[in-house]
Amino acid sequence: MTEQPIVMYGAEWCGDCRRAKSWLTRNNVPFTYVDVANDDAARDRAVELSGRQNIPVLVLPGGDVLVEPTDTQLAAAIGVQPSS
Repeated sequence: MTEQPIVMYGAEWCGDCRRAKSWLTRNNVPFTYVDVANDDAARDRAVELSGRQNIPVLVLPGGDVLVEPTDTQLAAAIGVQPSS
């Protein structure tokens, strides 16, 4: 796993965002959180990256983009064995 942080675009009102944020924290995965709720530029960037308006949008260190990933998809994409 790389030490470069993941960038996560999300909003506190979004259940999938809270779940992904919690999973990353619980598994000690470094990430930078960008709240799109009150930041039009961040919201536009998330749409540009994902091609749609769904969140969360996670940008992996290699540049791959995940949109609304499950915990299993997230673990596989970043090569982390999830903690139980």
